[in-house]
Amino acid sequence: MRRVFAGRMEDEHRRINHRLGKVEETIGEINRLTLSVQSLAESVQRMCKEQERQSERLQTLEDRDGDNWRALMKYLLTGIAGALAGFIASWLGGGMML
Repeated sequence: MRRVFAGRMEDEHRRINHRLGKVEETIGEINRLTLSVQSLAESVQRMCKEQERQSERLQTLEDRDGDNWRALMKYLLTGIAGALAGFIASWLGGGMML
């Protein structure tokens, strides 16, 4: 009777040890997965910060091009208005001499 009981207990211990081994493996996998997710989250945060910096740089470049365009248009309109005023003044000045 003792041998039967001892045999059953040994079988149960083997099953429990096997299950514990599986649980330990699973916990190890969960720990690796947790570290991987943490690393991924940090990487995404760095990418977001970099994207914000690039967005600011792009906005600066777009603003500079817009400022240059507005300055060019202002100079062109000033030149055209000056030429037109000069033409009208010379036309009026020439007409008065007649």
